[in-house]
Amino acid sequence: MILVTGATGLTGSAIIREFARQGAPVRALFRNPDKARQFRGLVGVELVQGDMLRPESLTEAFRGVERVLMISSPEERMVETQSVFVDAAKAAGIPHIVKLSGKESGIGFDADRFQGTREHEEIERYLEASGLAWTHLRPSQFMNRYLPGALTGVDPGRRELRLPIGDIRLSPVDTEDIAKVAVGLLRSEGHEGKAYDMTGPEALSMKEVVEHISDATGTDFRYVEVGLEDKLQEFRDGGVPEPAVRIVEQQLVERARHPESHVRLEAHRAFGVEPTSFAEFARRNAKAFLG
Repeated sequence: MILVTGATGLTGSAIIREFARQGAPVRALFRNPDKARQFRGLVGVELVQGDMLRPESLTEAFRGVERVLMISSPEERMVETQSVFVDAAKAAGIPHIVKLSGKESGIGFDADRFQGTREHEEIERYLEASGLAWTHLRPSQFMNRYLPGALTGVDPGRRELRLPIGDIRLSPVDTEDIAKVAVGLLRSEGHEGKAYDMTGPEALSMKEVVEHISDATGTDFRYVEVGLEDKLQEFRDGGVPEPAVRIVEQQLVERARHPESHVRLEAHRAFGVEPTSFAEFARRNAKAFLG
């Protein structure tokens, strides 16, 4: 049995659906029953309620599990949550944890400058020192982050992508690709002690991103470079909490310091996954981009 934590989030839910698509059994750990309703009716998906910060709630989730994919929200005490979970899994006799890590594959953020990288590295080290078998899966920026509603997404009313990162090039990856690689990794052997970096198939400027969105939607979108403080104020005006604004500020500054993202397709090749281009992603989500 394979357990996936954080199953109702963006990546976790895509992974659960990929297990169901392949007809492979999986156990999905959730906290909120309302969010777990999306999985009802999916063949082979077992739903178990529990809290990663409360080991006593995980007894049923751990029953018979041989491998765990560990995901949790970066906004909710991530280091504490995942460290407590690692300890609980070890006490329960779980042999192998695969961590979905946010070390920004293809860019190489400075952990001293970006909280997200620092926290994921701390968790990786904690898992590696636990005595459990471990694997890290490190996808780059998600293509979904350009969709309306995401902090760094397009504004469908203005038909604009407004960011303070100039002409830098990023290599975003499709969450559906992440799901396919994750399922392949979890269902096969020989990955202990390995780290898999993962990006999309091309490094794109923001102008190229909006060109693909324009082609997919048949509507002209444009990239507007704004000042960092102006963008941060947009977040605040939109009700984004100040701690989240500060983290996004660190991320935007780090991206500006690393203007050329690498392309890493080794994970795609290792698990036989055809990389999804941003053009294909934009066509698949054309209605969403139009709001």
